[in-house]
Amino acid sequence: MKLLPTLFAGVAFALSAVAAQAEVRFGVMNEAYPPFFAKDASGQWQGWEIDLMNAVCEEMKEKCSIVEISWDGLIPALQSKKFDVIWSSMSNTAERAKVIDFTDKYYNTPSTLIGPKDQKPGATAEDVKGKTIGIQVSTIQSEYYKKYFAAAAEEKTYQTLDEAFQDLASGRIDYVFGDSLALDAFLKSDAGKDCCANMGDVADDKEILGAGVSGGLRKEDTELKAKLNKAIAAVRASGQYDAITKKYFDFDIYGAK
Repeated sequence: MKLLPTLFAGVAFALSAVAAQAEVRFGVMNEAYPPFFAKDASGQWQGWEIDLMNAVCEEMKEKCSIVEISWDGLIPALQSKKFDVIWSSMSNTAERAKVIDFTDKYYNTPSTLIGPKDQKPGATAEDVKGKTIGIQVSTIQSEYYKKYFAAAAEEKTYQTLDEAFQDLASGRIDYVFGDSLALDAFLKSDAGKDCCANMGDVADDKEILGAGVSGGLRKEDTELKAKLNKAIAAVRASGQYDAITKKYFDFDIYGAK
């Protein structure tokens, strides 16, 4: 007779445990990547991508949380279920799509080279011949370098873009190669505005550079993918996307359809 209360208590505990875990966990790179994401003075995440995440979560009516992971650990951490979706300015490329799935695009910008102001502009292999290019590890720019620049220039890899920016500003490397918006943020900063300039966008290669930035998912999480895609579309259709973007940019970052 005493088994029933025990059974019900066990069921209630199990249900409460499920409820406690009923949230969508967003994996974000554990370094500042302004204006997309960075921590404020109180340690809270903020930025364009965080605002979009909050709007998407509100549209899905889901509780969401952020899990901080190093850039090169994002895909392994997703696969080991430390979180549910990569939301960290990751481009949807054919190579990455072999191991994970992606939501629909939520922004798209070109890849760019920056260098000292006295350097001649240009972003071809001929322009970078004999130079050293700083590139963050495990990025689409690193893959692009291997195909287009490796025969002409030397690559120096960094765990973070901030480290590459420091070496560029101090003259230890000749270029930094990365996403145009992240590099533009450095060029507008106190550290970058006096030393460096935009050298130009590289020629597009969708196989390497991808079809835009998207949320990364485990291939089996088809239901979550559908919910995220529906929410992204709704946020764009409602005007929230444009309102969020205007807080950070004076142009449309969604890119071509």
